[in-house]
Amino acid sequence: MGSRMKQATGAMSLAEMKEFAGFPASTQRYVRRSLDVGLDRDDAMSRWSRDVVEAASIRAQAKLYGRLPEIRALLPDDSGLEAVEPFLAPLTSVTAFDLGQGRLTTFSAYRFLYERLLGAEVRPWLPASFCAAAALPHLHPDLRRRLLQSISEAAATASGWSTRAPVFYPKWVEKVGAAAARH
Repeated sequence: MGSRMKQATGAMSLAEMKEFAGFPASTQRYVRRSLDVGLDRDDAMSRWSRDVVEAASIRAQAKLYGRLPEIRALLPDDSGLEAVEPFLAPLTSVTAFDLGQGRLTTFSAYRFLYERLLGAEVRPWLPASFCAAAALPHLHPDLRRRLLQSISEAAATASGWSTRAPVFYPKWVEKVGAAAARH
């Protein structure tokens, strides 16, 4: 049984790595940066900021991501409408920020990031939050169109979602020189 579980985890890890590898380089960079900020993994400012504009973006992201523990705590146990507003409003605000950065240009990239930031239990709520944030007027109409067209009918109308936790969390990898790689 243990061997089968390790094989399943390995296969899922590989599938998640392949999905991540399929994202554009700018999306990969933004996902890694966002995980560093949202999961408090490393000093995101020193690792990711290349200029004052990016530093300001990271500061704004860190401030908004400060709401992630609150969002996790408000995750509804069911689909009762009384729990939707306190949960979905802050989730949509944080989502709107991330989509406004222009690096998460598809639903799959958004889902990949947010199921790691908030956990597998958030999956049923991601299509609603994504669509709400993608339709907000602060985004350029072309970006709104691309974002909304990126969500498949299957994702938007799923009758159920996996509760399996993600296993692959991409991180910064230092580049190794050719000489060092041979040793």
